[in-house]
Parts: sequence; structure tokens; C-alpha cells
Amino acid sequence: MNPLQNLHYALGELAYSIARADGKVQESEKKRFHSIVAAELRLGNYDFDLSDIIFQIMDKEHIDTETSYHWAMNEIRLNSHYLSPELKQTFIRVMEKVARAYPPVTIQEKELLDKFKTDIATINGDPVFYEKHNKRV
Repeated sequence: MNPLQNLHYALGELAYSIARADGKVQESEKKRFHSIVAAELRLGNYDFDLSDIIFQIMDKEHIDTETSYHWAMNEIRLNSHYLSPELKQTFIRVMEKVARAYPPVTIQEKELLDKFKTDIATINGDPVFYEKHNKRV
């Protein structure tokens, strides 16, 4: 996978963390998640299917919230050179929508969402990488 695909893989891990924070992930949550990611990322020609795939794999493997969050943030840091300000905002927007997909937003979901916003705020991409990629798209 390329760095941008790795970032979307991480988005799937993060969304899984949020969805799982309040308990077992229901089939309807998976479908809603896929539609949220598709709607947000399709406009940017992103590989949203990667996020859906990882969501399914993690659910099958019964990965816990803390582990999936940790993996995702490590992946984002490793591929941060492609993390444009716009992509950061898209990731935050997706995470907020996933948290709100099935009201109410639980305390655990809110805490994880707040942690994500704090953690991603300190990560800055490299304009040389993400601007070069955007010119090719």
C-alpha cells in the first residue's frame, strides 16, 4: 500500500475504535460507517474501501478499542508526510459522524473522539508530499 492508502487504513482502525467504544459493533453500524466514509472520501478520489475492509477484519479478530486506536495513530504518524490539513479535517469529520451515527454519543465515544482531535492536532504533513500527490489526482 502507498502512504495515502495507509492513512485510510488507519481511518478504518479509528472508526472501528469509535464504533466499538460503546460495546459490540452491530451490522447496521458497519453499513452506516461505510456510507459515511464513502460520502466523505469519494469526493477526494480516496480509497475508502480500505477503511471498510479493515473495519471488518478488526471486528472478526475482536480487536479492542485501545489496541485499534494505538495501531491507527501509529500508522498516521508513520505516514504523516501525506497528511494534508484538508485530510486531517476530513478524518475528524468522519470520526465525528461515526460517533454520532447511533445516538446517543456515549462518554467513551466522546472521550476517544476528544483524544483523537488532540492527538491529530500535533501531527503535521509535509506540503512537498501531499501537494505533489494532489497534482497527480
